[in-house]
Amino acid sequence: MELWVGWLLLLCCHMFFFHFSFSHSLCHSHDKIALLQFIGSVETSPTIHAECSYMDPKTTWKNETDCCSWVGVTCHPISGRVIGLDVSCSGLGIFDAILPNSTFFYLSHLQSLNLAFNNFNFQLSSLFGGFVSLTHLNLSYCIFEGEIPSQISQLSKLESLDLSYNFWLRWKESSWKKFLQNATFLKELILDDVDMTQISMRPLNQSTSLVSLSLSNTEIRGNLNNSILCLPKLEHLHLSYISYNLNGQHLPSLSCSAASLTILDLSYNYFEGSIPVSFSNFTHLTVLDLSHNIYLNGSIPSSLLTFPSLTFLDLGFNQFSGQIPNVFPQSNNFEKLDLSHNNVEGELPSTLSNLQHLILLDLSMNKLSGQISLSILNLQYLVFLDLSHNRLEGPLPNKITSLSNLTQLYFKDNLLNETIPTWCLSLPSLLKLDLSYNQFTGHISVMVSQSFEFLYLCNNKLQGNIPQSIFTLVNLRQLCLSSNNFSGFHNINYNFPRLERLYLSSLGLTEFPKLAGKVPMLRDLDLSNNKLNGTVPEWLHEMDSLYFLNLSQNLLTTPMKQFSRNYNLQFLDLSFNLLTGDISSSICNVSSLNVLLLSHNKLVGVIPPCLANLTFLSMLDLQRNKLNGTLPSNFSMNGSLRVINLNDNQLKGILPKSLSNCAKLEILNLANNQIEDKFPEWLQTLPRLTILVLRANKLYGCIPSLKMKRGFSSLLIFDISSNYFNGSIPKAYIQNFLAMKNVIRYKVDELYMQPSNNASVYEFATVIEFANVTTKAINMAFKKIPKSFIIIDLSRNKFEGEVPYVIGELHGLKALNFSHNRLSGPIPQSIGNLTNLESLDLSSNMFLGRIPTELTNLNFLEVLNLSYNHLVGEIPQGKQFNTFENNSYIGNSGLCGFPLSKNCNNTEQQSPSSPSFWREERFEFGWEAVVIGYGCGTIFGIGLGIFVLFIGKPEWLVKMVGGGLRKKIRRR
Repeated sequence: MELWVGWLLLLCCHMFFFHFSFSHSLCHSHDKIALLQFIGSVETSPTIHAECSYMDPKTTWKNETDCCSWVGVTCHPISGRVIGLDVSCSGLGIFDAILPNSTFFYLSHLQSLNLAFNNFNFQLSSLFGGFVSLTHLNLSYCIFEGEIPSQISQLSKLESLDLSYNFWLRWKESSWKKFLQNATFLKELILDDVDMTQISMRPLNQSTSLVSLSLSNTEIRGNLNNSILCLPKLEHLHLSYISYNLNGQHLPSLSCSAASLTILDLSYNYFEGSIPVSFSNFTHLTVLDLSHNIYLNGSIPSSLLTFPSLTFLDLGFNQFSGQIPNVFPQSNNFEKLDLSHNNVEGELPSTLSNLQHLILLDLSMNKLSGQISLSILNLQYLVFLDLSHNRLEGPLPNKITSLSNLTQLYFKDNLLNETIPTWCLSLPSLLKLDLSYNQFTGHISVMVSQSFEFLYLCNNKLQGNIPQSIFTLVNLRQLCLSSNNFSGFHNINYNFPRLERLYLSSLGLTEFPKLAGKVPMLRDLDLSNNKLNGTVPEWLHEMDSLYFLNLSQNLLTTPMKQFSRNYNLQFLDLSFNLLTGDISSSICNVSSLNVLLLSHNKLVGVIPPCLANLTFLSMLDLQRNKLNGTLPSNFSMNGSLRVINLNDNQLKGILPKSLSNCAKLEILNLANNQIEDKFPEWLQTLPRLTILVLRANKLYGCIPSLKMKRGFSSLLIFDISSNYFNGSIPKAYIQNFLAMKNVIRYKVDELYMQPSNNASVYEFATVIEFANVTTKAINMAFKKIPKSFIIIDLSRNKFEGEVPYVIGELHGLKALNFSHNRLSGPIPQSIGNLTNLESLDLSSNMFLGRIPTELTNLNFLEVLNLSYNHLVGEIPQGKQFNTFENNSYIGNSGLCGFPLSKNCNNTEQQSPSSPSFWREERFEFGWEAVVIGYGCGTIFGIGLGIFVLFIGKPEWLVKMVGGGLRKKIRRR
């Protein structure tokens, strides 16, 4: 009995002491000192990360308290040693390093360490490898740099490693392999944005313990193979933005019968081909993102739409075609479905009505046709619906019973007609509605929802008076009524306390709306393409909130005369008016000005020199006026100019060398002036110069030799035609035209030249009416210049000698014009290597010999002019050469064969015709104005087509644009 009581007392004592140690464990003194010394050695300040809720450890870590009670500190329940430390979002560092002698590394018992969202802007210390007990390590968003130390492989117990968003951190191949070999317990590996350009993904095949792997934007090398997709425990795989190394790859077929993946993200890459049939094995998927691969094609597999657990499917921004499979089951769990920016066609599948859990549906930018069914408009949980940019037609259903949760509705750019139903304008939760670019008719007489923040009804056929209910929307931030037949604007009482954007273009307005004081927050105002005349009203000068002002395509005669220094304007467009007089130098008071468009007016006088010194001015377009005098000579080195367009004026004098100070310059167009100078070889110092047009001036002399190794290497358009240049064609220049040498497949968002880096992009880039010029019955207005529009034009000069053979290295060329010079020798066979060439003009020179048969390799050639030379022999036959007519060869008496009537019996011995440059009057292939409107993507990213590049055009360009090229440039 006594023995039993003794054992009972002993057990109670043990339980008492265990409970006391567990509930009241005291921090080990060594660890407490280490923590206090560490936190005292680094600075702290409030974190700037939006993901963080800032906590400063210095306010809670006190010497007089138990460190086990400190925020972010976890202790072992018995020993009191610190085993967990979470000081994320603490604002630590402020560019302090964790030094090797830091007491931080004394915490040798750590099992979990989280330093995320701090600012240690120094190399990652090798001493992190001393934390051999670590199972969880998070160093994301810490701005570490340099190589990841090889000692990281000593952390053999790691289950989770997160080094993501350390943009200057890089991994070596040897330490990467060793780490993967040792980390046999690793379940989670997150390395997004770490530099892994020298690393192969092949060793990952052995990481059989991985559950979650994220390598987005790491540019890791190697192929994505099915062994990674079939890792036995892998559930989450993120490999977006590693496009450079997946370029041209197909999605791998699976070797496993049932992959365990639940999340698969392969977006923003260059995968091509179709989705493998074996992807139907991913039956456990909840998220599948294959968007923005551009080259994925084929039909959408019906199996993807029937996965029982799938909630998120994004196939947007690819080239999928065919119809959307009509297989959505009633037992689905879809919450997001995005098939936008593809080529899918046909009617909307009826089984879309089964997606009763759907929150987001985006089918925009496709070729869908037919009517919008009532069943789609009754998805009760839908918050976002976008069917814009399709071919949907007919009226919208008159009544719906749901959509009470819908906040954004986009039907823009379809063929929808009849009246706008009442429900569209009165949904209780609707914030954004875009019905623009349809064929809606009739009046709007209903009371619109008071919740609207964004209302676009522009570019329809609506008529009648504007309902006053629109002008009572106190929450409205954006309103577009442009291009309708509305009336009654002069009697409207504008009162928009929160309105930021107002678009009233193409409404036939004859008077300015009375906005003064009624829209205190207005930033963007578009009154373009109306009938406004006379003078710009004074109240526009007083709207300090205004950033964007478009008054183009009106009948204004008097420009804005005085600009105050507190004016915040960044974008001003007064192009295509009747403005007279000179440009007021007070425009330079608007120091924030980014884009100035005054083209196509009747302005005279000199260009104000102060424009060359505006710090933020990136686009200056004064083309098609009557400006005279010289160019400003004081272009600043601190400027932001990217586009200078001064063509078709009466400018004289020399080219100011200070233009070479414009280091960001991408487009320089001085065509059709009276500038008299030598070739500006100093422009070779401009690394971004993409378009150089000096056509039709009085420039003269030889083209000087290059002095820079990569001078003019970015040029895509080089036009110095119709001047007085002489000497030989500069071989070194052609060799330096590096951007012309490669045929590049651009992503959708990279197809066009974007000469501005301003991030803000207008949500409607096509409201403004673009300028068009018709030449020979072909409308030739482009909103943007494709990067593939690569041209060299040296015509109508006095160049002589042979054409450098290296011309054949410029594989990206679309048009080549050496006509009306004194060039001699044979036509280089290397021109046959220019397989993208669509126009070739070598007429009116002194070329000798035969037409190279290699030219028949030019499968895209639409225009050929070899007339008035000394060519002999039989005209090559086959392919495109069978489509050219007599005019392509006239003035070469030694030529024979089709399409000429002369056969090839004895033609080779006949003497050549007289020198062609004396006979220009017999064959005028001459240049005419061609308008290439330019989508600038500048401040607020308007994508203006009103900015027009006159690059000079012979007949070949008319045919090229009207034929092949125009078909390729589709509205995005």
